[in-house]
Amino acid sequence: MKSKTIAIQGDSLNKLYPKTDTTIFLAIEAQKRNYKVFYYEPNNLYIKNNEVYAKGFYVKFHYSEKDYYKIISKKNLKLDKAKIILIRQDPPFNLQYIITTHILEKIKNTKIVNNPKAIRDISEKLYSTEFINYMPKTLFSSNLEEINKFIRANKKIVIKPINGYGGNNIYLIKNKINKIKLKEIIHKNGHVMCQKFLPGIKNGDKRIFVINGKIKGAISRVPKKGSFLSNLSKGATAKLTKINSSEMKISIKVAKSLKKNKIFFAGIDFISGKLNGDINITSPTGLKTYYDLTGINLAKIFWDELK
Repeated sequence: MKSKTIAIQGDSLNKLYPKTDTTIFLAIEAQKRNYKVFYYEPNNLYIKNNEVYAKGFYVKFHYSEKDYYKIISKKNLKLDKAKIILIRQDPPFNLQYIITTHILEKIKNTKIVNNPKAIRDISEKLYSTEFINYMPKTLFSSNLEEINKFIRANKKIVIKPINGYGGNNIYLIKNKINKIKLKEIIHKNGHVMCQKFLPGIKNGDKRIFVINGKIKGAISRVPKKGSFLSNLSKGATAKLTKINSSEMKISIKVAKSLKKNKIFFAGIDFISGKLNGDINITSPTGLKTYYDLTGINLAKIFWDELK
C-alpha cells in the first residue's frame, strides 16, 4: 500500500534558496495536505534486488531566513512506496541525469513528475524546433563555418549550450567574429544553439507556467543593468506581466504538445513575443516568485491537478 509520502529527487538542500525556490514551495503545499516529504540526491538513487531505492531523509520544510528545513529521520526508501516522485534536480543534463531517468523508469506504479522517459526524450532546447516558426532566427550546430555564416547574416547573436541552465555559459557575439573564442565554445559544448539577438530583452522576457497542459500564469524577468540575461539567479528582477493573445495561442500549442508527451509541469519563455527556445521541463522554476507578485498559489493547482 502506498504511504502518504512525496519523494523529491533534488540537489543538496544546502544549495536551495528558500526565498524563490519552487521545490520548497511545492513541498510546503504538500505538507499542508498532510504528506510526508522524503528528500534524496540523485547520487543516492540505486537498484537492489531489481527494486529502486533512495538513501535520503524525511524532512520538514518551513520558511525561515536560516533554518528552512529540519531533518526528521534518515531512511533508505523503496521508492514505489511513495505516492508521487518529483524530479527537481537542476541540469546540466549530463550522463548522471540520464542514468537517473533510466533507474526511475523501472518504477511502474508511482506517479513521477515529470515523466523520466519524457525528460530523457525531450531536449529542452532541441524540442523547440517543433515550434521554430514562432522563434527568432535559430541555428543548432557545432560546425564553425555554419556558425560564422549565421553571425555574418544576423550581426548580433546569442550562443547557448544545448544542455545548459540558469543563464550559465551564454555568450553574446557582436558582428566581429573571434575565431579562437568560437573554437573554445564549440570545444567545450559541442553542438550549441545560436539565435539572433532580440534587443527587446532589455524590457524583460516572459516565463509562462504550464501545469497539466494548461496555461496558469506568467512573470516577466528584467535583466539587471548592463546584462542581457533574464535569469533571476543572474540578478534579474521579476515583475508582473500579461500574456498577449499571440503568446497565448503559441503557448497553448506548446502546452498541448507537452501534455501529449507526458510533461506535466513546464516553463515556456518568450522574448518580444517570440519563443526563445527554452522550454523548461527538467526543473521548472518561478512559482514562489509568481505567488509573491500575485498572491496566487500555483502549488495548490499543481497538487490539485495531480489528484
